[in-house]
Amino acid sequence: MRIVLEENLNTKLLHLYHQLRAQHGSHKWWPADTPFEVALGAILTQATAWRNVVKAIDNLKAADVFTPERIHALTQVELEQLIRPSGYYRAKSKKVRALVEHIAARPMHVMFAQAVPVLREELLSIYGIGPETADTIILYAAEKPSFVVDTYTYRLISRLGWIEGNYHYAKLRNMFMENLPHDVDLFNEYHALIVRHGANVCQKTPKCEACRLQSACAYFSAITST
Repeated sequence: MRIVLEENLNTKLLHLYHQLRAQHGSHKWWPADTPFEVALGAILTQATAWRNVVKAIDNLKAADVFTPERIHALTQVELEQLIRPSGYYRAKSKKVRALVEHIAARPMHVMFAQAVPVLREELLSIYGIGPETADTIILYAAEKPSFVVDTYTYRLISRLGWIEGNYHYAKLRNMFMENLPHDVDLFNEYHALIVRHGANVCQKTPKCEACRLQSACAYFSAITST
């Protein structure tokens, strides 16, 4: 993947943010009451829709085991059954257990006191936490500036014509990190808006007629000129 937008990337990224906000309004994210709930949700949402995560979290809460200590005390079978709605529950139960075991040794407030690069490295050392999950935890649980990108981000930015080539998480993330002010509220809202836009407008089969970005979109220009 490479960036093909030649100049004023910081200005264009901020303009895109304001265009998305004009279309979708404010969408503060992540829906959780505690940092632990953010971290747990970030693992459970891997390869599934958020509605399925909600079901799994509701199961844990209903069973009165929604703390790292109580989840750690569950048997593997018990944990698997409670998070079953999130899909891939056997694999995810191992990831959840790795998280709560790490928290037992390194409480979240201790981890979150670190600078972003050090915190990110520690999170990536935990089984089941990859770059997107780590950045989600940093941004939404630790409330530190680490931009989260995903396939929605790649789809939007590539259709705009700003990048080309295959999806590359680190390069796409760096595009935002290097060209935006490191502001938690901005990163939070920007990511939420991209997800909203990707889920409802810039879908696999895009609803271009509903998009405010038509005039700046290379994809729209290409399909309307043929």
